[in-house]
Amino acid sequence: MRVALDAFGSDKAPFPEIEGAIQAIKEDICDEIILVGDEAVLRRELEKYFFARDRISIEPASERITMQDHAAEAVRAKKDSSMVRTVQLHRSGAADAAVSAGNSGAFMTASLFAYGRIRGVSRPAIAVTLPTMKHPEILLDMGANVDCDAENLLQFAQLGKIYFSYIYNVAEPRIALLNIGEESAKGNSMSREAWGLLSQASDLNFVGNIEGKDVLKGNCDVIVCDGFVGNVVLKTIEGAVMSVFQLLKEQLNKDWIAKFGAILSYPVYSYLKRKLDHTEIGGALLVGLNGCSIVCHGSSNANAIKNGIRFAARTAHSGFVGHTKEYFERIS
Repeated sequence: MRVALDAFGSDKAPFPEIEGAIQAIKEDICDEIILVGDEAVLRRELEKYFFARDRISIEPASERITMQDHAAEAVRAKKDSSMVRTVQLHRSGAADAAVSAGNSGAFMTASLFAYGRIRGVSRPAIAVTLPTMKHPEILLDMGANVDCDAENLLQFAQLGKIYFSYIYNVAEPRIALLNIGEESAKGNSMSREAWGLLSQASDLNFVGNIEGKDVLKGNCDVIVCDGFVGNVVLKTIEGAVMSVFQLLKEQLNKDWIAKFGAILSYPVYSYLKRKLDHTEIGGALLVGLNGCSIVCHGSSNANAIKNGIRFAARTAHSGFVGHTKEYFERIS
């Protein structure tokens, strides 16, 4: 299994990418990793580490797409960017998957230009895995499609079903629609129309609406919403988790009694941190494309990059893209 990694995508690139790639090789997550970016910089940094040299190679790229760049314009103008070169390696068959912690809009655009949509898919989406009280849960769309209609949400549900079925081995994942109430009459016109389409879809295990307060309870497997709402939900959860841990840290450092209590409670805090740590998930899958692209968080550290590579290898090995093609050929 070969994974192409955009080595100049993250906020602190290329250091998390290099460290994450080396960790992935040492843990035998995949057979080979292709680091894409400034060759001189990458070679200089790789010299600082001990690893199997024949399992990490470099693909030169002279440009970089930043978080400030306009997605479509940057992909068209910077054809020799590390991100564009990464997806091209996957398209050509030199790599089985592509991974980037760069501009998610640009990565979606570059992937769409390189692989194209699967026949029958109108809009590809970003599917992110959320930790819950019970089991992993996926949310889509996470930001690729800000303006959607009911038909788009139905298709997101179909893509989510295939994703969860083949990545988590669940035959009939429970699908819910994110809304402001559990009743079918709640929400705006798009949500009400989407509820009708989802409830009539015989191939989907639709369990109804879910409210924001229940997102992390794990009562369903796939949550469907438009990209605007999904992005707000994800960033709200991230902000809430960071705020809770910051408040805990401040309170536990207040006095010796609090510090003593923290020592006794350390196993609980440690478990909670692992449970909510986004770096353990690694990345989000771009679904609906004729290729396997995994986008990681811009603030990813080496552990997140390593797990992004793990997720890419796992997704490619599952045959997710092939199963998606078969599904949409069948329903069309």
